[in-house]
Amino acid sequence: MKKLSLQTMIEVAIFAALALLLDLLPSIRFGASISISFAMVPIFIIAFRWGFLAAATSGFLWGLLQITIGEAWILTPSQAFIEYFVAFACVGFAGIFIKPIKRNFKSNKKNSAMTWVVIAVFAGGFARYFWHFLAGMIFFANYAEEAGQAPFIYSLTMNGISYFFSSLACAIVLVLILSKGSRLITSAKTTDNRNAA
Repeated sequence: MKKLSLQTMIEVAIFAALALLLDLLPSIRFGASISISFAMVPIFIIAFRWGFLAAATSGFLWGLLQITIGEAWILTPSQAFIEYFVAFACVGFAGIFIKPIKRNFKSNKKNSAMTWVVIAVFAGGFARYFWHFLAGMIFFANYAEEAGQAPFIYSLTMNGISYFFSSLACAIVLVLILSKGSRLITSAKTTDNRNAA
């Protein structure tokens, strides 16, 4: 397994804190349970700069920070582990697309690069919300029963809407940022992503 450089570790920590700050801002809400935010954007930037390991670490730290400052909604230790450590770390799956994203930016193929950015955002968002969906079915079944729905449908609806619109919002923000500042992605040059181009 590759070790993260000092520069990468510093960015991982800073961007995890930035994700937390964005998460604390008021988000767009639909009802009591569905919210749309841009908080994953910093983790996606880490994913596109440094890859999966760095982004998963940054996402993990973001979840840990949520618990530390008391922003987490914890029912049981296993629910907290799934929803705040595993799910948030899984945003890092966007980092598996680092090679085509960097390669296309460096080749000045912005449309292709942006397509890969959008794919990566939806992949990372899906990886996160899959775990929220599972936790919803297991730990929030009472809410489904109160709403008169099966836990599967309730969790799929709540988390599916949040996944789609949060991922869409993050994709739009990242396309806007990276269309003018692709150096944010391409300037990261250490042994962590030596083979990214």
